[in-house]
Amino acid sequence: MDTPQSERLHIVFAGCRNAGKSSLVNAMAGQQVSIVSDVPGTTTDPVAKAVEIPGLGPCILIDTAGLDDAGVLGPSRLEKARARIAESDIVVLVCSGSPEALPLEQALAKDLERSGKPFVAVLGKSDLLEDPEDQVRKVASGIGATPLPVSAVTGDGIGELFSALLEKVPQDFGARSLLGGLAGKGDLVVLVMPQDSEAPKGRLIMPQVQVLRELLDAGGTSVCCTPDTFAATLAALSRKPDLVIVDSSVFAAVAPMVPSGTRLTSFSVLMAAYKGDINYFVKSASAIGRLVPGDRVLIAESCSHVPLGEDIGRVKIPNLLRKYLGERYPDRPRDSILSFDIVSGRDFPSDLHPYALVIHCGGCVFSRRHLLARVESARRQGVPMTNYGIAIAFLKGILPKVAIPEDVEN
Repeated sequence: MDTPQSERLHIVFAGCRNAGKSSLVNAMAGQQVSIVSDVPGTTTDPVAKAVEIPGLGPCILIDTAGLDDAGVLGPSRLEKARARIAESDIVVLVCSGSPEALPLEQALAKDLERSGKPFVAVLGKSDLLEDPEDQVRKVASGIGATPLPVSAVTGDGIGELFSALLEKVPQDFGARSLLGGLAGKGDLVVLVMPQDSEAPKGRLIMPQVQVLRELLDAGGTSVCCTPDTFAATLAALSRKPDLVIVDSSVFAAVAPMVPSGTRLTSFSVLMAAYKGDINYFVKSASAIGRLVPGDRVLIAESCSHVPLGEDIGRVKIPNLLRKYLGERYPDRPRDSILSFDIVSGRDFPSDLHPYALVIHCGGCVFSRRHLLARVESARRQGVPMTNYGIAIAFLKGILPKVAIPEDVEN
């Protein structure tokens, strides 16, 4: 099976218009991913391509609009480009050698250094430069980093770029464990997976598949069941399980049946630690207790799907929050006690100040850097952000009993 996009190394190519970003992406991918033209602003929306790069492994190469994109749609295109930069694992800063572009390239380099984002600077279209060495010196003095001269036409510098990228791969990339130290060799784990209208027909969802695979690799034993067969499953086991992992929607139903001494968690909680900042998510759950009538809550889903009647983010969590707040303010109509905004896919507001709380899904289709970029945005704006599973555990009063992954490194 192909490596999921969320588990691939995300490499974003950023720079001004006509710096050679698209040509470089095409050269590295070995095929035409982006349209190449001398017309400035040819690339508008980000263009992504999954590739396998020797030494780097499965990657996503992402071409973006120019930092100097102009016109009515220029600010929107630049916002999308900056969002992709924030979500990336590594940035390739493609410099043009143009004096007009240098201030924007310098500003981006400083932003990347300030945020700790790994980046490699290159001087694009080196085959067209009369004096590449002189241009390298000029760009280096401007951005504070020596760019690699590269040519998508001749292939010069491409090998050196691959090597430079390999040195910039974050140390924790690919080293994280979804189980987070909660289960390992010899452990017996029961996975409780509802097969309701939310479950995809004929297959399991990604977190379930990933947990099963990791348990197999770790030498653990997995037993799968649905909530209605959980009691019978426990009775059929020769010993009590070491860990029970549930779908967050059935936390409350399963928790009372979990044997004493057996740890309980959910797929969403595991994903919270694997993809995001588990400590911030747990801390932010207390904000639920501070909600007041009239507050606005943002529900964020990473995947795009047609909502169903039992949708956990659009229906179950809002209903749980209304019930929770309605019990504290019984004189207020529950239907209007809170307001909710729902976003899905790549949609996510840059301004979070209108919200008293953000509740995010597990982010299984996002890369870790993508979800962490959202966490950082919330933290920077002082807005609490938690996770589906953690929010449900809080609302059901069982969060203190939930096993929270801590050791997320292999």
